[in-house]
Amino acid sequence: MNAPLGVILAGGQARRMGGGDKGELDLGGQSLLSRVIGRLAPQVDALALNANGDPARFARYGLPVLPDSIGGYVGPLAGVLAGMDWAAARGADVIVTAAWDTPFFPRDLVARLSAAAQGMDHPLVLAATDDPERGFTRHSAFGLWPVALREDLRAALGEGLRKIVLWTERHGGRFAEFPRGAIDPFFNVNTPGDLEAAAAVLENDP
Repeated sequence: MNAPLGVILAGGQARRMGGGDKGELDLGGQSLLSRVIGRLAPQVDALALNANGDPARFARYGLPVLPDSIGGYVGPLAGVLAGMDWAAARGADVIVTAAWDTPFFPRDLVARLSAAAQGMDHPLVLAATDDPERGFTRHSAFGLWPVALREDLRAALGEGLRKIVLWTERHGGRFAEFPRGAIDPFFNVNTPGDLEAAAAVLENDP
């Protein structure tokens, strides 16, 4: 399997931060989105941003901006589909997705997802963590998705399906488990307290 294309899912407004694009929040002198780009870009062949609204607001990042191809907010699966459509136009077989508010996700995300997909006709793998305190936790915004199933996903969305795991289970999707370590690698920023906690983490994970 060739290296996938990467799609950053720009879902969620920073309502608990006062509004605006969450990915533009400053963390240690860089936006959250810049930090996510820095982690994902070395792992993929090309990168795009899934976001709705005026794409010009992201011009400084130099990435293609992919709006949802299905009207109305239907959740992250619409962003996955937009990424699949973009990848199909580029002749790619697989995409990997990441959330734009999760600045510490693993630098070996793609390698681990790809390893878990070995032997699958259609590589379909979601990230997960398992630890004594929180148990098994899915991180559905972080996944490996086969472009070959994009029409199936389009049809499922048209039928009203919204939950990621319901769709992945239909196609024998797997999970790739990541160690939690000192921090949850999929820790995401939702509140001012989260942003302060992330700033503290930077001292050990710049």
